[in-house]
Amino acid sequence: MSTMHEWTDDPYEAFIGRWSRLVAPEFLDWLHMRTGLRWLDVGCGTGALSAAILERFDPLTVDGCDPSEAMLPSARAHAVDPRASFRVGEAGRLPYDSGQFDVVVSGLVLNFIPDVSQGLVEMARVVTPGGVIAAYVWDYADGMQLLRLFWDAAAAVDPGAAELDEGKRFPLCQPEALESRFREAGLDSVNVRAIDVSTNFRDLDDLWQPFLGGAGPAGSYTASLSPADQGALRQRLQSSLPVAENGSINLIARAWAVRGQAE
Repeated sequence: MSTMHEWTDDPYEAFIGRWSRLVAPEFLDWLHMRTGLRWLDVGCGTGALSAAILERFDPLTVDGCDPSEAMLPSARAHAVDPRASFRVGEAGRLPYDSGQFDVVVSGLVLNFIPDVSQGLVEMARVVTPGGVIAAYVWDYADGMQLLRLFWDAAAAVDPGAAELDEGKRFPLCQPEALESRFREAGLDSVNVRAIDVSTNFRDLDDLWQPFLGGAGPAGSYTASLSPADQGALRQRLQSSLPVAENGSINLIARAWAVRGQAE
């Protein structure tokens, strides 16, 4: 899968959202669930994963929760369907009854949950016995090449930037750690796999411009720099990129997906 960037006023969409949307269908195809199930999307954000569930599986219901009320209008706009419902809720204290869902999923959220273990316990509580709990996260340490190359370049020109590197800040985002957390939560039949999508850029400007929008840690860091320091970072990043003869840049974005089954 690949896409070229269409400019948007949404900083997150321009930066990471366009690639995140490519992972969701691959993740759902891997789950291969039957129709007519009750789904919960934990940390639903903009509703992209919920919308993909509605398109693929003809679910009975899709509920989504997010700790930020500001995200819910976007989720409702993306998943316009009478079977979809969204509300404020934190992963560590899900506002649902025990055994209410057949499938609980979470996209690009686990590493942002303050207490991941408690979050997984809650997901196991609200799913039916034998139900599926699954999630995916970016491979910040290696396979999410855009961010890996960015932070390597940032640390080369500013050693202090290394402290912001998501590859170091989120050790959970590796297959061994994900499998361990799911097993510790009492889940059975735990399985982990990589999902790779292509991140194709027309040229350096197409790749660099979204970093100036301030989205995410990398964007916030870039926006905090002086124009001169931004220029130095851009130049260092450019030197590490695989630029084709026509100026295009083709990278890989890897996510790790994990699934388990409740007892």
